Amino acid sequence: MTRGQLRVFLGAAPGVGKTYSMLEEGRRLVGEGRDVVVAVVETHGRSATAAMVEGLEVVPRTLVRHRGVELTEMDLNAVLDRRPSIALVDELAHTNAPGMPHPKRWEDVEALLNAGVNVISTVNVQHIESLNDVVRQITGVPQRETIPDSVLRLADQIEVVDLSPSALRDRLAEGLIYPSTRVDAALSNYFRLGNLTALRELTLLWLADEVDSALKRYRAEKGIDNSWVARERVVVALTGGPEGQTLLRRGARIAARSAGGELHAVHITMPDGLRPLNAGELALQRALVEKLGGQFHQVVGSDIPRDLVEFARGVNASQLVIGVSRRPRLAALLSGPGIGATVIRESGDIDVHIVTHAAAGGRFTLPQIGGALTPRRRITGFLFALAGGPLLTQALVAARSEASITSDVLAYQLLVVVAALIGGIWPALFAAVLSGITLNFFFIDPLYTLTINSPIQFVALILYVINAVLVSFVVDSAARRSRAARRAAAESDLLATVAGSVLRGGDAIEALLGRTLEAFGLDGVRLYDGRETIARAGNLLPGEPSAILPVGELAQLELFGRSLAASDRRLLAVIAAQLDTALGYRELSAVASEVAPLAEADRVRTALLAAVGHDLRRPLAAATAAVTGLRSADVDWSSEDRNELLETAEQSLGSLAGLVTDLLDVSRLQAGVLGVAIRPVGVEDALLPALEELGLGPADVELDLPEEPVQILADPGLLQRVLVNLLANAQRFNPAGQQVVLSASRFGSTADIRVIDTGPGISEQRRDDVFVPFQRLGDTDNQTGLGLGMALSKGFVEGMGGTLDIEDTPGGGATMVITLPLAEDDPLAGAPPEHEGDQP
Repeated sequence: MTRGQLRVFLGAAPGVGKTYSMLEEGRRLVGEGRDVVVAVVETHGRSATAAMVEGLEVVPRTLVRHRGVELTEMDLNAVLDRRPSIALVDELAHTNAPGMPHPKRWEDVEALLNAGVNVISTVNVQHIESLNDVVRQITGVPQRETIPDSVLRLADQIEVVDLSPSALRDRLAEGLIYPSTRVDAALSNYFRLGNLTALRELTLLWLADEVDSALKRYRAEKGIDNSWVARERVVVALTGGPEGQTLLRRGARIAARSAGGELHAVHITMPDGLRPLNAGELALQRALVEKLGGQFHQVVGSDIPRDLVEFARGVNASQLVIGVSRRPRLAALLSGPGIGATVIRESGDIDVHIVTHAAAGGRFTLPQIGGALTPRRRITGFLFALAGGPLLTQALVAARSEASITSDVLAYQLLVVVAALIGGIWPALFAAVLSGITLNFFFIDPLYTLTINSPIQFVALILYVINAVLVSFVVDSAARRSRAARRAAAESDLLATVAGSVLRGGDAIEALLGRTLEAFGLDGVRLYDGRETIARAGNLLPGEPSAILPVGELAQLELFGRSLAASDRRLLAVIAAQLDTALGYRELSAVASEVAPLAEADRVRTALLAAVGHDLRRPLAAATAAVTGLRSADVDWSSEDRNELLETAEQSLGSLAGLVTDLLDVSRLQAGVLGVAIRPVGVEDALLPALEELGLGPADVELDLPEEPVQILADPGLLQRVLVNLLANAQRFNPAGQQVVLSASRFGSTADIRVIDTGPGISEQRRDDVFVPFQRLGDTDNQTGLGLGMALSKGFVEGMGGTLDIEDTPGGGATMVITLPLAEDDPLAGAPPEHEGDQP
């Protein structure tokens, strides 16, 4: 059976029109006489989308009960029985309800494709598995519903449904995507202009990468080796030398000459890992590559020119940038064609740029005679030459004959090679001279005399010395590289531990000192600030430390034990810098832990003091006027007037009692005996008491709460007082007969509580004034006083670690938004909406 084809409409965000485009394509195909059915479509209440379904055959959904809730899902078996030519399946990343044939909708689609049914589907970029972390960084919202990249990349056709961010926000504001009560939250959170722009770019880049991958697959299937320059791809070859930065900047300029150019930097590492390079310089070049917007690659290979060309062909490069050889001119002349010439010969249709630089071909210099071998190995080499020479001579003299001179020479040459392998150049030279003298004395006529009577004998001695030097150079180089490899591995391990210790924070100083003690074989290490020991490790020997390194401006690192080499001090400088960072982190953490509670209490206290200063005067004046009027003998008050004055006095005195309580709270705050008691609180547990206190019911307030409970970090008492104030203000300004909307929603690691009215609203010019104490519209009567005031509400919310902001209500009005952190034990803390129709 022929497998069906998959066509996917890809969007950057909800509302761009993927479902609409899918249905529009379905209607077009029906018009051409194709057999099309709607397997499943999610309209999310959008009338335009629902209208597109009319006239199309719809396969009824199947009903599923889960935890007492009725859910409808695509009936896979019904679609397979119907076996249409084309099935329209919306939301490819959707998670099916328990009990369905497959847990994911894309698995249902796979079943349809395997049955020969062509499928047209939709998906948003945030649901692509490889982009999940990137989308979370951009929007702050993780996605639990994802689709593997491999599934999407196997689609026969992927089309981007594109819409500019500003046009999408306009559609959202017009109510074409979400209900009006959700528009404000969406615009200020997920649908920010910057978020949408980044998601749009991410979508286009992912599709461009997919197109590029498809091109690579086509070239591989067709066996096309030559480069297709669909875009400029510049590969820069790095050796780890100082010329790397020059080459990278030149490569970046070449890539920038064409739109969409790519920069790749590659370093070829030898298989033994011992190729000499400046690791620090290579790290700087890697950072420069990232700054220039390129990609860094490290490839293992033994044939550098051919491996470099193969890599360039692998990325479909059009340009290859290499540097002029850094070898001395004489060495280059003697060794024949270098890497550059071989790369040019092998590059084919790839353009090669050879860039000159300051480190190009220097003067010829003799190699230094100096070893990486230990003194113990050198002494062993001398002892071997001293003992092995006489023993070998004794054996060869006993077996001497007229035809044995050749084997005698080779035996002594073997002695020289072995001495070189053991002890390096000096034992080898000693063995070579000793072997030449011994051969001349015991085996060359006239015997038992030292005579050099022909040039050949002199040449033989020189050849012995040359063999010794060559072999010793090989041994010394191998020893040096082996030591460098061990040193590099140890340094890498130490630096990794140092970095990890600093990132862990709390015990970083102790971990760094302990690692320093072990790594350098010291007896003791101490971090000292001039007055006292901050931290220590090991045994601090009596007397002066063997070395002292400054750590920042106020501390020093003291080392006890052996003296350290210069290479060790370089690593110690890195450790000292990390210790300075860890000390700064410790100090900041201590200050933050001391200041945080004071700052929270100060915000509450400042708001409260500013508020009560105003609120005290109004009820006091009203109560005084009422009592004074009642005591006046000049006026004959009626019963109704007297009752009204008494009621005014009672209300005013009640307000004063509440304000006095607030003042007592301030006193406790100043004394440090009353703090903000933050703990996990259910949103419903805070909303319902506020409604009860105001006596508000379903006729007054519409509740819009998520199905799953929301746990936030707050002080329940303070949060209730804030909600009472905001609800009272919303009721006051809301038109008669209209409900105030009280909603709650999650966004990333925070929760938003919104109090929405449809009154006159607040202009942007006056929003800052709202939170200035008692800058209230229509502040005239005693009964609608501010109570705690908006300034106090904002102070309470900030004291709980949240924010209080004002937003416009779509269609008119004001929305007060309380944002507080989610509790860690919230079952869905940080969870995103499950479907694109949910409120982001």
